[in-house]
Parts: sequence; structure tokens; C-alpha cells
Amino acid sequence: HVQLVESGGGSVDAGGSVRLSCVVSGYSSDCMGWLRQAAGKEREGVAAIDRAGSPTYTYSVKDRFTISQDNAKNTLYLQMNSLKPEDTAMYYCAAYLYSNWFCGAAATGYKYWGQGTQVTVS
Repeated sequence: HVQLVESGGGSVDAGGSVRLSCVVSGYSSDCMGWLRQAAGKEREGVAAIDRAGSPTYTYSVKDRFTISQDNAKNTLYLQMNSLKPEDTAMYYCAAYLYSNWFCGAAATGYKYWGQGTQVTVS
């Protein structure tokens, strides 16, 4: 049984920082990602990390967000700095990228998803 559980969301002032965590159980993934969905908008990829630990980011978060993983703890992280109101969204971690997708920040074709954690920037 694969389970992804996010935590760390909340409300923060613009310019602040938040770190999201995602504990993964029941699966070891070659590619994992963070995605977000703002109210009234489609879900978009934010960042991804491959088996080698190489990260990719969507342009709007580059140099502000950092994706990382701790394999010993089976945990994926997203450190978000210099937050902007437009970063407000529900954030999801995801694992198991379908084979027709390239492991990159724009990927949305994941099989397993967490329940999401809300980040609100004001």
C-alpha cells in the first residue's frame, strides 16, 4: 500500500519561508515531484527530483524553492523561500511517474499523490 503524507503548509507573510515534507511509504520512486493547484487554476508542476538527486524547477520558483529528499527517512522536502502571494495554492507531492513522461518540473503524470497541504501567502 503506497502512501504519501504531506505536512508543513500554513499561512505566511510575503517574503517568508515554509518547508513542506512528504513521507513516502510502500514505494521507492525513480522520480518524485511537488505540484500545486491554485483556486480556479489547473494543477501545475513546481519541482521534480530524479533518482540521482538532480532537481528541476518551473521558472516561476527557480532560485526560490529547493526540492530535496532524504532516502533514509523516505521523505521528500520542498523548501520555499521569498514566498509571493501568487505561490498561494494547495501543494501536492507525487511519485511514480508514468513512462511516457520525462522526469522534470513540468511533469504531472504521476500515479501516486498525497492529500495536499495548503500554503497561503498574504
